Amino acid sequence: MPGEDVRVSVTRSDPDAPAEFTVPRIRPMMVLDALLAIQRTHDPAIGFRFSCRVGMCGTCTVRVDGRSVLACQTEIDEDTEHIRVDPLAGLPVLRDLVVDTAPFWRAWAAVTPYLVPGEDQEVGMDAEPAVIPPDSAERETIDPSLDCIGCAACFSSCGIASARRDFLGPAALNRAMVLVADSRDAAGAHRMDVVGAGSGVDRCHYIYGCTAACPKGLDPARAIRRLRRGRFGGKD
Repeated sequence: MPGEDVRVSVTRSDPDAPAEFTVPRIRPMMVLDALLAIQRTHDPAIGFRFSCRVGMCGTCTVRVDGRSVLACQTEIDEDTEHIRVDPLAGLPVLRDLVVDTAPFWRAWAAVTPYLVPGEDQEVGMDAEPAVIPPDSAERETIDPSLDCIGCAACFSSCGIASARRDFLGPAALNRAMVLVADSRDAAGAHRMDVVGAGSGVDRCHYIYGCTAACPKGLDPARAIRRLRRGRFGGKD
């Protein structure tokens, strides 16, 4: 029979702060539930982020037993008696499990992560929106990569990006692929220049940590392959 308590080890910024906690098990129990129990009953000063609790905001990402996950969506199994929670890799730690995501968002911004309409497209409140047909090959390319929530789990799980080397990282490159594939966008050539530079797709070693970690089931490694082959006129 599993124990009625769960032991949680948490990385703390202050070496004198408590780092081992025991909390009552609830069923089901997410990692975020355990962190909230620690905050309520043991140490209100413990630092971590969360917001929506439904896997949409991406703010609660941490490493649990070495894996980058959303704390609100990661269940503590019935037979698990101990977990270790660490901050994301490759990002500066501000306090305990709270990291500075600025490097992640700088990489995101570098690929111009929004659609840039062409000169022939109408813009404004009254403009008729251009629509990609739902059954088109273009839509089949774009849709599987659309649901990125900017949680940085892929960034933390990438052996290149998390080492703080000069690499845009999986999320930014995945976003670039979505927009390059979008026929309504006019900034594709600029993005291909960005992703083809020294910090772009050629830095990827295809470890596939990004794809394994994505909580939304996206495949950033495939997006990177598409971008790399697209530079030479190829297809995935």
